[in-house]
Amino acid sequence: MTDPLLELADGLYTLPLGEFTPARDALVKEHKADKELAARIRSLRKPSLAAWVVNLLVRRDAGQVDQVLQVGTALREAQANLDGEELRALTRQRRQLTAAVTTQARGLAREEGVKVTPAVADQVEATLTAAMVDEGAAQAVRSGMLVAALVATGVGEVDVAPALAVPEALGFTATAREPEPVGRPELHVVPDPEADAKAVRAAEERLEAATSEQAEAREAAAAAAQDVEELQARSLQLQAELDELRRKVSELESAQEENDDELADAEDVRSEADDTLREAERAVAAAEAALEKLSR
Repeated sequence: MTDPLLELADGLYTLPLGEFTPARDALVKEHKADKELAARIRSLRKPSLAAWVVNLLVRRDAGQVDQVLQVGTALREAQANLDGEELRALTRQRRQLTAAVTTQARGLAREEGVKVTPAVADQVEATLTAAMVDEGAAQAVRSGMLVAALVATGVGEVDVAPALAVPEALGFTATAREPEPVGRPELHVVPDPEADAKAVRAAEERLEAATSEQAEAREAAAAAAQDVEELQARSLQLQAELDELRRKVSELESAQEENDDELADAEDVRSEADDTLREAERAVAAAEAALEKLSR
């Protein structure tokens, strides 16, 4: 039996980003008689913009996602079989495919009135890459219930739990979402008092999405600036260490030259001393011989 929370969450994560919170709150009220279920619904987190874009892609263009995951399966098999040539070919295909599908995802978001910045697009592509290299990440993406982007570090399995709306979503397949019809006829031929209110709500939702995007972009910019500062400081430290090592090498080379000169002088002195010793030994031998003759 399907967990009722999964069915409700599947519907929530199908919605435009700006509609998520009010729809979730409405579901909490609707199911308040079931306190446990209401609490679980209340705990569902609003997805980040990147996660929402991936969820949208999964629901609107499942074929593209299937292609990504199929290449990922082949890539993991090539790694397991140590097939270097196949692995190189699939790695090239992976990069091309994730870039192309990310572009497609940005287009789908644009159709929803949501602009995807390069920073968010990088997170979308990183999530698709994680889904290709890690089976658990692939299942998480397929669920359509991501609340955060995924990142594959290349060391160990991808930790998908923090990025899923609920743990039970792993292995769940998202329901396809059809695009909203374009150019639908107006249902009212006279002014609708609710139309202005709806327009205001839509504008507020767009403002909320734009504000969220701005906050994410600001965080990304701050993180990038911090990385630059840290790397600049590290570069200065390394340069100072290199200068110190060069100074020490120069001192050692000078000491080596002085030692070589002193060694050459010492060898000359030793050679002269050896010659003097040999002459002294010959003189002693001659004196001993002369003394022996006189003693006879």
